[in-house]
Amino acid sequence: MFAFSGFFSTASRTTIIMATIHTKIKLNNGVEVPIIGSGAWAPADPEAQGRVKDWIGSALKNGFRHIDTAQGYGTEAAVGEAVRASGIPRQEIFVTTKLPWNHQGRVKESFEDSFKNLNLGYIDLYLLHWPQAIVYEEGNDAPRNEDGTFKTTDQFNFSQAWADIEKLLDTGKVKAIGVSNFSIKNLEKLFETAKIIPAVNQVELHPYLAQNALRDYCTRKGIVLTAYTPSGYSKVRSDPLIVSLAEKYGVTPNQVTLAWHLSRRTIIVPKSENSERQKENITVPKISEEDLEKIWTLDKGERICNKAHPKNGQVWGWTYEQLGWVDCRHQSTSLHQNL
Repeated sequence: MFAFSGFFSTASRTTIIMATIHTKIKLNNGVEVPIIGSGAWAPADPEAQGRVKDWIGSALKNGFRHIDTAQGYGTEAAVGEAVRASGIPRQEIFVTTKLPWNHQGRVKESFEDSFKNLNLGYIDLYLLHWPQAIVYEEGNDAPRNEDGTFKTTDQFNFSQAWADIEKLLDTGKVKAIGVSNFSIKNLEKLFETAKIIPAVNQVELHPYLAQNALRDYCTRKGIVLTAYTPSGYSKVRSDPLIVSLAEKYGVTPNQVTLAWHLSRRTIIVPKSENSERQKENITVPKISEEDLEKIWTLDKGERICNKAHPKNGQVWGWTYEQLGWVDCRHQSTSLHQNL
């Protein structure tokens, strides 16, 4: 299971003492992760990619000690450069990266590419980015069929990829391994052959998509959830309840959503290139239990990222059914009631 370092949880039903930038969560293998991290996604255009080193450097200067990147983001090298240039001891910074969806048949080679890109001596956490396997084509991360759908393949599957990822632990080059975008359905399939339980499952998570059943399930299995898109973009931040709570506490709507996550002991990786917004992302208010319960009522089971394509119903080559993305709003409420 997992534990918390520096986290003062609910001492009463009236006030939540929030996690801070120094709070860490202990994973199921003993590795500790800062609960607040900075996402490192950037658009593919050269100008945006060229800014990454500077704003990751800004995030580190502002106090972040957890950076979440991926080979598919194209930002690994810039993240590594920013970490090395920061002057902060390597052991104080936690770096996550991910195996691309079209590399499930070449895990060892892809990991070595990420290892070289980052050039940090080791990788703290390595995730299987998506359960579906996309066809590998040199220089093309998203090959498509003539009808525009993604080219998936049955030649490889996530269970086989996971077996190869498990072997990476023996290299000493990675400290922990996990998955991303995995549902209960696909975790169950993974567990049929897995020798090692994933330490982390990184998924879309925000007040409109609380993922109660998945969180309950992962907690029982000793898997920590990491939330991407934690503030739900402007759609969630502009919700009247979120706006009113922000006014009540004298903070931004973004900070309200992040406070809700931390009350659930969920790792968050908000991304911002702006220094002031970065500071905002690590300054999280105390919110009363009563107001946190109000935020729970916003859950609609609604995805803001990765919506199904209107013509074929697919998300990057798989249907919602294949992904196991069901409406889980009312499948489990026991976890948040017991916080």
